[in-house]
Amino acid sequence: MSDETIPICSAKGCRADAEWVLAWNNPKIHTPERRKTWLACEEHREHLSQFLGVRGFLKDVVAFADWRDPAPEGR
Repeated sequence: MSDETIPICSAKGCRADAEWVLAWNNPKIHTPERRKTWLACEEHREHLSQFLGVRGFLKDVVAFADWRDPAPEGR
């Protein structure tokens, strides 16, 4: 498996394996059902969650192994 296929943490400069999916949405530019995602390692999960949370963007935090993309059918 190449490095490109291993999901890594979205925190700046972090190269750790992703363990969490942070689903978020900016209501000023996204429709309510749209979900953008950041990936987080254990070390950065809380920091990234707080960053999104104080802005009112964070919608859900799910273990990477349990994440199912809620993309609309036909995408």
